Amino acid sequence: MTDDQETPEAEGATASGRATLPLRPPCERLSCHKSSVCSRSYFVVVMVFFHVYIINVIALLFYVHYSSGQEDASRSRDAPGGGGGGHQRPETRRAPPKPEFLRDASLTRIEGIRVGHVQKVSLVPGKVHEMRTLSLKPLLFEIPGFLSEDECRVVMQLAQLKGLMESQLMVQEGQEELAKELNLSPEEIFNLLDINQDGQLQLHEILTHSRVRDGIWLTPENLKEIYAGLKADKDNNGLLSLEEFRLLSNDAFQRFLLKRGVKRSQLVRNSRHTWLYQGKGAHQVLQDLKERVTRLTRLPPTLVDLSEPLQVVRYEEGGHYHAHHDSGPVYPETACTHTRLAANTSTPFETSCRYITVLFYLNSVDGGGETAFPVADNRTYDEVSLIQNEVDLLDTRRNCDKSNLRVKPTKGTAVFWYNYLSDGRGWVGEQDEYALHGGCVVTRGTKWVANKWINIDPDYQRQARYQQLVSQQPEEEDDEGLTLNTEVQSPSIHQDL
Repeated sequence: MTDDQETPEAEGATASGRATLPLRPPCERLSCHKSSVCSRSYFVVVMVFFHVYIINVIALLFYVHYSSGQEDASRSRDAPGGGGGGHQRPETRRAPPKPEFLRDASLTRIEGIRVGHVQKVSLVPGKVHEMRTLSLKPLLFEIPGFLSEDECRVVMQLAQLKGLMESQLMVQEGQEELAKELNLSPEEIFNLLDINQDGQLQLHEILTHSRVRDGIWLTPENLKEIYAGLKADKDNNGLLSLEEFRLLSNDAFQRFLLKRGVKRSQLVRNSRHTWLYQGKGAHQVLQDLKERVTRLTRLPPTLVDLSEPLQVVRYEEGGHYHAHHDSGPVYPETACTHTRLAANTSTPFETSCRYITVLFYLNSVDGGGETAFPVADNRTYDEVSLIQNEVDLLDTRRNCDKSNLRVKPTKGTAVFWYNYLSDGRGWVGEQDEYALHGGCVVTRGTKWVANKWINIDPDYQRQARYQQLVSQQPEEEDDEGLTLNTEVQSPSIHQDL
């Protein structure tokens, strides 16, 4: 390299010897120009979105303002003396909604502790009764000496004075009309009866249906006889298929039984009964019994007052009552009999919602007549297993001795049990299926009993509405107010031994 040649570094030097920044190539300057264009485009897009947002907000404000103006104008027209030349539009009133009642009530439920446990109970002044736990499923108690001999005599005499009626008709009618009202097809009825859903109707499935619907206690032998008379079981296998069931009318069994005749021993219940009012003006013994039941159960007096009257029943020799539940399960399509009017709804089914049963023995029976609880304290409850191997646990004429528990009728003794479980919140829950019970056949003498049922609707709102409705009826000034407040009840009168 010669002295007169310049290096690239020399080209960037000034006369003063200071170095200057070299000029960027044209390509680099061009890239800066592109970046500014991108920034400008981004700014334009953001501004467009911002203006769109502002326009939407303004439109929303106009809509709200317009809607408010329309409502104000409507109100001014509807108001008395409003616009429209003094013409007033009639005010439309909506039906007030059903009042909702705060669930602040809780039902007292006596603890059974264990079978054989004894509690001291003060039911009448100057006397202490013993209450023994007989079973936990259902929760069942026995109180000897609940009534005196004189009280038993008075109750029986009052029942005879009023007159007793047959507890059950020979054959109930009207089932055909009920089936038409419900508009059930043969297939739907078949599926209702087919408990195990195997596509065949066994003898016990038909028996259960006939006993509940017709009130006739048929045995498997009776049913086979009916099958033969109606030629229903074409293949003679003791089962009814859907095709065979379709050939039978809804009242086929009734017509056959009416033609053949029904004996009293074939009824579900063979007895006579009457009802005795226990309110103001009733015999003092009846009022005392009601007060005693209130103290025993520790329920609000209002609930006891609004329950069914006292039922008195007489069983002659040969009388019986096959196993049954005093109260049925309550489904959405079912109404309680005592609150049906307050519910103000039409339902195809009704049941007696009897939370507690108190049963009084008015005399000692010479032979038979025990109160049987076939499945008391069983580990499980299975309706199908109640009729197995030609043993029908529901049949109190044949198989009372096979029940898990039997209570012997003794004059003055009372037994009481809960027909429903608790819902866990202090109110009525599901039906206690273990409360299945019946009256064994009276083999010698006569049997007198009385029943006091306490009716409570598992639907708290319906029960409260019912009590409010009753409280609005004209009452004497000294009548008790109707309330669900369970703080107003008998003091604690139970003491463990």
